[in-house]
Amino acid sequence: MSDGPNLDAYLKRINYAGSIAPTVETLQMLHRLHPAAIPFENLDPLMEQPVRLGLSDLEQKLVVERRGGYCFEHNLLFKAMLEDMDFKVTPLAAGVLWGREEGYVPTALNHMVLLVDAGGVSYLTDVGFGGQVMTAPLRLRAGLEQETPNERYRLMGGEPIWRLESEIAGEWKPLFQFDLAPHSLDEYGPMNDLSMTLFRDDLAAARVEGTTRYALRNGRLRTHDAAQTTTRMLSSIAELRDVLTNVFGIQLPSTDRLDPALEKALRPGAND
Repeated sequence: MSDGPNLDAYLKRINYAGSIAPTVETLQMLHRLHPAAIPFENLDPLMEQPVRLGLSDLEQKLVVERRGGYCFEHNLLFKAMLEDMDFKVTPLAAGVLWGREEGYVPTALNHMVLLVDAGGVSYLTDVGFGGQVMTAPLRLRAGLEQETPNERYRLMGGEPIWRLESEIAGEWKPLFQFDLAPHSLDEYGPMNDLSMTLFRDDLAAARVEGTTRYALRNGRLRTHDAAQTTTRMLSSIAELRDVLTNVFGIQLPSTDRLDPALEKALRPGAND
């Protein structure tokens, strides 16, 4: 790998052959294709292997080895590629609200998002938020309900705290909150260390394909589209391997650490 990003390899990985001019149309297409091609997954922490955030490490894992990753990996890779296409990108940090009780206030920053300038307009961009990942950039404007190829989203607040919400089954659900203070790679290091610890015990994978979302939590596979959500319970390592490969598109690593890690997803009580 060279010191700079391998843009051609990345574009081939996400199946994109269009213009690379730094326009909102380019940003929209990239944002839709990235989470369809590169899944969210936490196999490295599950195998107790480190998650490295250097560009060459990210390209090797997510592009060459056809793996996935979590938010820091996805959005740092996306940032590097966007900047190589001459987009202006500001890296931000957020506190996750998804899955928390109403009124919860994050005590730590544990998620990475991007602010991207396209045509003089600022867009919130995030290709690494797991099962509820955005499939389009969102204009940074409070109160505006914005359509995406999947759900509707809106940004609330601002000056200085913004909150991202998604409309799910007719209700607005908070995903995360953030401000516009830029962050450096060094600042993401401790956040990544914490994420490696949090993702060590439970298997997680997610991918969006068209209007369908796939989400795996230990042995529970959920498939969600506009009409319904179906659930399938997996009960063997062979089933987990098959789903990770054929549903999430992960080229599984050849290591004797993988099967013992996948066994964690099948332990008693893992799906409670």
